[in-house]
Amino acid sequence: LSRKLPVVFGGRPVRHDDGPEPVYVDVDNTAAARDVTQLLIDAGRRRIATVAGPTDMTAGLDRLEGWRAALRAAGLTDDLVEHGDFTPASGAAAMERLLARGEPFDGLFAASAQMADGALSVLRERGIAVPHDLGVVTFDDDYFAQRATPPLTTVDQEEGEVGRTMAELLMRLIEGEDVPRVTMMPTAIVRRGSE
Repeated sequence: LSRKLPVVFGGRPVRHDDGPEPVYVDVDNTAAARDVTQLLIDAGRRRIATVAGPTDMTAGLDRLEGWRAALRAAGLTDDLVEHGDFTPASGAAAMERLLARGEPFDGLFAASAQMADGALSVLRERGIAVPHDLGVVTFDDDYFAQRATPPLTTVDQEEGEVGRTMAELLMRLIEGEDVPRVTMMPTAIVRRGSE
């Protein structure tokens, strides 16, 4: 007798089959990335780069699409893209690659606060001041966003609440209840003046 274990994913999983929709809890990464990027545009930034997340993760793809949507809606170009893997080291390496292009830019959306932290370390080494020379916004209101110099404007996805919701859904699945396949959680922008 084979039984499937109940599973609740944190974030929309990449689909590889035609089976039923998996149960997951997520945020609207596309809309949140668009909205936080819009703050850079509203601040007068016109050449906005991104340190995007991995292309094999839906959060990375969705946040990249949100950044692109904001720029396109404003009639701005969206070609300054380098990818990282959501770690500080990858954010630093991506920032080095962006600067090595030799194309000026005045804004940056980093798809995670950890990558923003790495990018900021490179900017400090190069004497590029945030937000005077370059506005920076990011995703995740965690230690990296809060302790950055300057503290970063970011998207807060209330990870504790996401985790609690996942646990509640899992318990309901274990009890044999029907649960929603998709639960979208709210986000909020925390403004700290880095844009």
